[in-house]
Amino acid sequence: MAGPRLTAGRRSHDLDELSSTQVDVLVLGGGVTGCGIALDAASRGLTVALVEKADLAHGTSRWSSKLVHGGLRYLATGDVGLALESARERGVLMSTTAPHLVRPLPMVVPLGDDVDGRGGLLFDAGHRAGDVLRRVARTSRDTLPTPRRISRAETLRLVPGVRRDGLRGGLLNWDGQLEDDARLVIALARTAASYGARIVTYAAALQADGSGATVRDERTGASLRIRARAVVNATGAWADTLAPETRLRPSKGVHVVLPAARLGHPAAAMTVPVPGQPNRYVFALPHPDGIVHLGLTDDPLDGPLPDVPRADESEIAFLLDTLSRGLHVPLSRSDVIGSFAGVRPLLAAEEGRTADLSRRHAVVQGDDGLWTVLGGKLTTYRKMAEDAVDHLTPAPCRTRDLPLVGAVGPVPAGVPDRLVRRYGAEAGDVAALAGHDARLLEPVAPGVPVLGVELAWGVHAEGALTVEDLLERRTRLSLVDAWHEAARAAADAALGAAV
Repeated sequence: MAGPRLTAGRRSHDLDELSSTQVDVLVLGGGVTGCGIALDAASRGLTVALVEKADLAHGTSRWSSKLVHGGLRYLATGDVGLALESARERGVLMSTTAPHLVRPLPMVVPLGDDVDGRGGLLFDAGHRAGDVLRRVARTSRDTLPTPRRISRAETLRLVPGVRRDGLRGGLLNWDGQLEDDARLVIALARTAASYGARIVTYAAALQADGSGATVRDERTGASLRIRARAVVNATGAWADTLAPETRLRPSKGVHVVLPAARLGHPAAAMTVPVPGQPNRYVFALPHPDGIVHLGLTDDPLDGPLPDVPRADESEIAFLLDTLSRGLHVPLSRSDVIGSFAGVRPLLAAEEGRTADLSRRHAVVQGDDGLWTVLGGKLTTYRKMAEDAVDHLTPAPCRTRDLPLVGAVGPVPAGVPDRLVRRYGAEAGDVAALAGHDARLLEPVAPGVPVLGVELAWGVHAEGALTVEDLLERRTRLSLVDAWHEAARAAADAALGAAV
């Protein structure tokens, strides 16, 4: 059976009800943290509303590396607590919350001229320490195999584009990879809706305190006051807009998108150290759609934060140059088929590299009663939500054992693998939208991986209200410039068919 459907009609109905109803919890922000809080609170029996000024996953939550990682980097900086928390939350996501959206990803550190014997030993020790975390977190070896050293031949098989000169083999480690970070957010929102949460996009909070918020409907311009017994500001890097006392030090992370063919269709992620910067690397992360995400920069972002950050040419050049150090054939700017950038809401601390700042989170209450969630990262969103809602109710948290829509249930035979990969147990319901038009099971444009039913499902079940909602967040076609333009007409048609 299909999960709850977010539609334009449901949004209007929810807004009307909120104008005259007090809720237990009002959540501001429709990213992974806000949707996680809405689900946690609703599943504990609280009445919940969530408002988001744009679309679900409009901000930071769609610009991650699509990794659900076990905190290996935090071990290297001595933050064992955060590393263990990450490993535990990774296990929950992979085994219970969203096993249909998170898969094991092999990751290879090639042992070439840029990694000497001592460096290789350090990498190996780090991987084995990470495996201890996996065991402590009770994640099985079937889910994440034990790290090991691999031969030169196996290294070349997993990452064919690697530089051959001086290659001695590689170190193989495993972590979690999200099919799509935006899909996780949408699944969280719809699961929260199944517990009665009202999920309202394109509703901007103009002012908020502990008793409610003044909200403007961005579709009509009308304003209303939503009353609540508790209000949680989960707007991430933009938290200080509603809570000026908030102290954040945002950083910018940039990725570029490459055709997988350019790197020989790698079967594993490739890790290359950044010269002269300890504990910092770039990653080439393969995706089933025939692309590779190359990241990641980590630089301070000063001044007013843009709603949609852009990758600068200098940042793109840094990523290409760094990865090229480990490639048989260096990359050039012409290899780039897309790019994206996001903002990390890091807690302010002492001066230094933002790459060194803690990814810990905090839940604080202002003098006006408004709760604000600060810091954190995608992997630990569930624990962040749990900590926030613990301040609002004594009822126990349920989300550790709560699967999202699509996580549980059979899939009918004959459903395209792509739909199973992205929708899990709901893949049959998505495919069924082609019952009146078989062409909807075909790609929306030549050379584009997305099927027509995905656009239709985005409108009929996932709350998409605009063409950009479909192209940028329900399907991620905007990650590749050519796909974005080729699919625009199909997205227009999908929205028109729903009117």
